[in-house]
Amino acid sequence: MKVLVTGASSGIGRDIARKAAERYDELVLVGRNEKRLSELKQELENKFPVKAEIVVTDLSDYKNCIALFEAHKDVHLLVNNAGFGDTGVFDRTSLEKDIMMINTNVVAVHTLMKLYLGEMKKRGSGHILNTASLAGFFSGPLMATYYATKAYVVSLSRAVREELRREGSPVTVSILCPGPVSTGFGKAANVDFHFSYFSVSSKSIAEYAMKKLPKFCIVPRIEMKAARLLYKVLPSSVSAAILYSIQNNKTEK
Repeated sequence: MKVLVTGASSGIGRDIARKAAERYDELVLVGRNEKRLSELKQELENKFPVKAEIVVTDLSDYKNCIALFEAHKDVHLLVNNAGFGDTGVFDRTSLEKDIMMINTNVVAVHTLMKLYLGEMKKRGSGHILNTASLAGFFSGPLMATYYATKAYVVSLSRAVREELRREGSPVTVSILCPGPVSTGFGKAANVDFHFSYFSVSSKSIAEYAMKKLPKFCIVPRIEMKAARLLYKVLPSSVSAAILYSIQNNKTEK
């Protein structure tokens, strides 16, 4: 069976690909960094009885998402992982970066999910794992656009999950909702997670995610589960104030 992982050149995507190689025989590794993808392909094929193919593409252009689907329709597990963030006061951050973030975190996830879901339903099997974030349950001052994109992923996935349940479909959807992760994300988002108590390795996140599939909402670590519970009881104004203080303290000066 085939697994397609977007954002596979680093972080959570790379480590999910490593875990997937332990149980699947075909991988499609998608990202923008050809060197890292090639190194990962060689690593996995040397270590596991798996065939890996790399696709170097920019998913912020939804036409590339369509081309990816057309080239690889027979996917059993789609890991919709590509994404990035940014930090700063909303009207002072780059509009261009915001739009690229929305195109990657929302439009690409939406497009691939829609295309592959239809194919999986026709086939009668398949699973989609969307990398959301604990941020998807909150409003995040100083990371407003990023939090909003992840809220979209959470909301979309919940709705589609209910549609599938009502139809009695065997196809399933999951959301992976980690907190801070020690990856290149922090550098791209201009935020420092290095000394955060809550920051964990992408390897541990990937291991947990693959272990918990096909559970719908996958939240690693007890602290992050507790934070999600707070979302349900705290007024939104209080959680926003708390998150402003947290983001302000960890933003790289």
